[in-house]
Amino acid sequence: MTSTILTATGTPRPRRAPGGPAGTRPRGPAGTHPREGHPREARPREGHPRPDRPRALPPHTVFAERLLAVLSGERPVHWMLGHTVGEAYEQLVRIAPETPLRSLGPRPVLRRCSVQVDDGRTAVEAFATIAVGARVRAMAFRLERGGDQRWRCAAVELDGLGAAPRPVPRPA
Repeated sequence: MTSTILTATGTPRPRRAPGGPAGTRPRGPAGTHPREGHPREARPREGHPRPDRPRALPPHTVFAERLLAVLSGERPVHWMLGHTVGEAYEQLVRIAPETPLRSLGPRPVLRRCSVQVDDGRTAVEAFATIAVGARVRAMAFRLERGGDQRWRCAAVELDGLGAAPRPVPRPA
């Protein structure tokens, strides 16, 4: 069975039915695909299994990207509502409007994110470097794992912003 399709110039062209010489796809030697290097068609080498899906990012990197999106103004603060616990949301509300990442210059980019895990694996102290053009900024945050096994941000600082206010000593 054949049908017609329109070409770019608008003239009809018959569509070939699959099967037979006209419907076969060209193959290279030993059944290789003609689009070599195409990720969907690539075959794993012997002894190297191909992952079925892309490797997931670690939670601290995911949170660093989320926090960066909020602090740069790309996303609103309430985007982090279900992903924060304790004072972290109030810290974001306080520092997001005054952060130096909200500029009309280049978009901030996460350069590096490292982590220090506690012994019980229920809390993570993470620190990241963020590039804004030629300038580099520092961000630190704490993740805590809840009873539902989900990670939530418990504290965040950016270049010293967001740190708990220290009491000012009064002269006696």
